[in-house]
Amino acid sequence: MDSPSFHLRRSDAIYPNERVYEIGRVFRNEGLDTRHNPEFTLMELYQAYTDYNGMMDLTENLYRHVAQEVLGTTKIVYNGVEMDLGKPFERITMVDAVKKYAGVDWNEVKTLEEARKLADEHHVEYEEHHKKGDILSLFFEEFAEEHLIQPTFVMDHPIEISPLTKKKPENPEYTERFEFFMNGWEMANAYSELNDPIDQRERFKAQEELLAQGDEEANTTDEDFLNALEIGMPPTGGIGFGIDRMCMLLTNSAAIRDVLLFPTMKTQGGAKNEANNSVQVKTEEKSAEKIDFSKVEIEPLFKDDVDFETFSKSDFRAVKVKECTAVPKSKKLLQFTLDDGTGEDRTILSGIHEYYEPEELVGKTCIAITNLPPRKMMGIDSCGMLISAVHNEEGEEKLHLLMVDEHIPAGAKLY
Repeated sequence: MDSPSFHLRRSDAIYPNERVYEIGRVFRNEGLDTRHNPEFTLMELYQAYTDYNGMMDLTENLYRHVAQEVLGTTKIVYNGVEMDLGKPFERITMVDAVKKYAGVDWNEVKTLEEARKLADEHHVEYEEHHKKGDILSLFFEEFAEEHLIQPTFVMDHPIEISPLTKKKPENPEYTERFEFFMNGWEMANAYSELNDPIDQRERFKAQEELLAQGDEEANTTDEDFLNALEIGMPPTGGIGFGIDRMCMLLTNSAAIRDVLLFPTMKTQGGAKNEANNSVQVKTEEKSAEKIDFSKVEIEPLFKDDVDFETFSKSDFRAVKVKECTAVPKSKKLLQFTLDDGTGEDRTILSGIHEYYEPEELVGKTCIAITNLPPRKMMGIDSCGMLISAVHNEEGEEKLHLLMVDEHIPAGAKLY
């Protein structure tokens, strides 16, 4: 790692304040799962007179140095998988990553219509306002991201998803941006910062148009930022590091809450301490909760008989939730990694994100049908079905995932 002094040596002279950094807790109104928390720790830094290539070198040196200092080795093991920070990190463009893992050569995609056709053929969901570059990014997330286990820089993102980044001079459809991946996770995001105020104003204008079309992630025009660019900004590299995910990998921690010093998320209405918990349990023993079912409506029971032999072929099993995450680009789907008693993980997707956050389901014992054929959902094979109870109440659908006593072992068969 470079000297910790944040000065840039140029022409044998030292110029102060050309490298700045900040570490702080930030908040983003996003979902909650084992590797996402609305409040998390971010380090951002900017270095003048460099670009995204300099940020790649800095990142590689930083990760290698921190692992050596903290663990005494550049080889780390997370969830049984070894990652080697001692070797040169792979550098691959987003286009080449999609070609490698999805078998689609985006260099041959010339129009938005062609991009949409490919997305339809590969079951990649997109929105009406998405352009060609947006769909390339969706392909990358769908097919490539999960394979990036060893340290990898994914470079040259499309301009549509990089409104604050310099264009590549040789190909203005792409930008000088990279994301750093390990264990299939995004660990850092970096740019050659856009310092052309005219180009930046045009990018903001395009973002405003997307915002008007319903893109909630689009930017608005920042006049103060534009004014700063007009006064003068040197060529600059910038990067943001997710500190919590780095800590997760270095400490082999299963969930982001395990490395947050003061996680603020808690069960709504939960007791504050063990003493209160004890009082709460005793209170519940004295007076069981009275539930009003008077407004509940259920679907009519099936009138047709089902052949018993056919029904008996459905394999209902108890399964333990090992991991649960929100499926990217889907507002409904949760992806479950389940212990079904066979020794091999089972993946099932379920559209219940409206009713549950992923983190609260980890460790639960549920019921699933395990002998259904795989079904593609958002490009992921869902191997089975988790059982939920559904009813209507005052015109609103209510859903409860069927959870059973944790003493029931994984793989126990239901009769």
